[in-house]
Amino acid sequence: MYRNLETSDIERIADVLGVEAKKEADHWCLILDVAEHGRYVRLEIYPDIMIGNDTGALVSTYTHSAHLQLHFVTGYVISTLLGEVTFVAEREGFMSGLTVEREAACSLYANVDNSVLSGDFTRLGPEVMLSGIALCLTDDSSDILDEEEDPSQ
Repeated sequence: MYRNLETSDIERIADVLGVEAKKEADHWCLILDVAEHGRYVRLEIYPDIMIGNDTGALVSTYTHSAHLQLHFVTGYVISTLLGEVTFVAEREGFMSGLTVEREAACSLYANVDNSVLSGDFTRLGPEVMLSGIALCLTDDSSDILDEEEDPSQ
């Protein structure tokens, strides 16, 4: 089941990323620009948009060298301590996550088998371990959007 992102969600996300969220026609725009490191991320959040034959939330990031999108966002996890937000899309036992950092960096983990998230990381190869560690905070993703507590605290 997909849930639309509300204005209060956008405000929480902007606060953690340390930027202002600007409302545009059908989406929110957040600009992360860390000139001293040469990094730039334009984050666009479409809270409720047509995607194929259904509606859902869509998140896009634009950097100097990449464009990443996550369709049908089902939740997000905020880490105030790390200064990052991980947007999550879960479907049929697999999860994808798009992490946006306050320092204007982003990472995408796509189609990660849910068993990796709760498994023994020491038994995974390093190339698989990274996605498991990055998305492990979402292991109980059934109420990520409704979570009032910051999982990093």
